Amino acid sequence: MTHKEVQQIAKDAMEALRRNIHAGMTLKEVRSLCEKKMLELGADSFWYWDVGAFVFCGDQTTLSVSGREYVTADKVIGQNDIVTVDLSPQAGDTWGDYARTIIVEDGRAVPSIEKIKNAEWREGLLMEERLHEKMKSVATSKTTFEELYYQMNDFIKLSGFINLDFMGNLGHSIVRKKDDRVYIEKGNSACLGDVEFFTFEPHISKPGSLFGYKKENIYYFENGVLKEL
Repeated sequence: MTHKEVQQIAKDAMEALRRNIHAGMTLKEVRSLCEKKMLELGADSFWYWDVGAFVFCGDQTTLSVSGREYVTADKVIGQNDIVTVDLSPQAGDTWGDYARTIIVEDGRAVPSIEKIKNAEWREGLLMEERLHEKMKSVATSKTTFEELYYQMNDFIKLSGFINLDFMGNLGHSIVRKKDDRVYIEKGNSACLGDVEFFTFEPHISKPGSLFGYKKENIYYFENGVLKEL
């Protein structure tokens, strides 16, 4: 499978979750639904510590933990709740990587940001959209990972948000082995165009808020033009 095909598995699994998620569902059921769907669609494993779906809800959406320590919480989705889901399908040695924040109101997933009633949650998801648009406007194939780290973290701070990532980074290269990844972090002088694919996955919150937001896509350069996988 190509990277595009494996990434499509993640996107299709996320859409299946949106259609089926509801109040009263446990996070373990959410994880199971996503992992079973990805395997059904052609994934054969999960590259990030064998966990296909990292799932958090409510005040746990601000948590940022390594896959080594992750345990799916014994929590139930409320009638009005916020859920972050990060998918890591693999086929052979080819990865997908895709994360979204889903808002549940009146027991079901809200279909679009504009229809979210909770103003704080709506603002958080709109900020994620702004971050991806900002990244696309400033990133070139010659931009270093470190430069993008500083530009985007400055933008997060100026916009009144904080970066929740436990390592402080904003994404990583998509490779064949976990240990080969390089990150959007301080000290990384490699250029974005030096890697085949990279993720942009800001995990953000308002200072002092109980809630966190995440949106992750894979990007790449084609003839110098940045595109989403």
